Amino acid sequence: MQTPEVNEDLRTRVAWLYHMEGLTQDEVAAKVGISRSRVLRILSNARHDGTVQIRVTTKLTRCVELERALETRWGLGQAIVVPNPQDEAQLRDIIGAEIGNFLSQNLSANMTIGLGWGKTLSAAVRAIVPRNPDGIRVLSLLGGLTRVSAQNPSEFAWRVAARLGAECHMMAGPVFAPDERTRDALAGHAGIRDIFSSARALDMAVISVGDLTPHSVFREYGLLSANELASLEAVGAIGDALCHFIDAEGKVVDHPVNRRVLAIHPDDLRSAKTLVLASGGWQKHAVIRAGLIRLQPQVLIVDEHVAERLIAGR
Repeated sequence: MQTPEVNEDLRTRVAWLYHMEGLTQDEVAAKVGISRSRVLRILSNARHDGTVQIRVTTKLTRCVELERALETRWGLGQAIVVPNPQDEAQLRDIIGAEIGNFLSQNLSANMTIGLGWGKTLSAAVRAIVPRNPDGIRVLSLLGGLTRVSAQNPSEFAWRVAARLGAECHMMAGPVFAPDERTRDALAGHAGIRDIFSSARALDMAVISVGDLTPHSVFREYGLLSANELASLEAVGAIGDALCHFIDAEGKVVDHPVNRRVLAIHPDDLRSAKTLVLASGGWQKHAVIRAGLIRLQPQVLIVDEHVAERLIAGR
């Protein structure tokens, strides 16, 4: 018997027979003419690449309580609180799944969506339900990385656009220019200038915030030197919003790095009809709080430990 290739049709058929029609793995294998071990691999990959998405449709009572308290405390239109996993390393994917679900449920024709970047946002891509509403535009709200060792988190915008079949506008330049003059020249390019203009009238913006711990993207990818990071901390920076470094009260600190960043200013996002701030992890509590103060988002997606601290005001 000839073994079928694992193409999209086969992957979808295997997933459908198992999850939707309730066949056993042995029955699926016999139906499509492949081995049971191959069925197992296909089902596993289907969950990983987003072909199959499994959601728990009820929420923990504690998370619901935290959501309502966050909405009251911070004036949010909606808070989404996820349970903390046993393995902290899974939190990024869990929050990413909620981002993808929120995007999927709130898309409509002719929307302009602005997107930040980072590993948490990148984790959202496979949770987005592919759709093709007419006229959707996706904007990258900041420049890209010039050196990466694995997945480039700055490619988030075009990966979302590809998932949605949408038009994508990239900020084609390094997120940190070598100097302020170069940054201004890049920002003056017609295509990039149009992104800056469009970003002031978004239907939706989805961003995360970053910290300055040893595991931050700035240290991992060498975006800034050790001296630059130390000097940022010396003037009170605790993290960033769209690569603009902010202090504990959300103020953009006065530092040369902030004058050479090729990115939309956080304040320009306040005019978005829906601004989503999504981030999590105990080490990000302070910068998430600062982001809430500065950005005043309508939607917050966060984990329960950080939610508890945000409610308590610590």
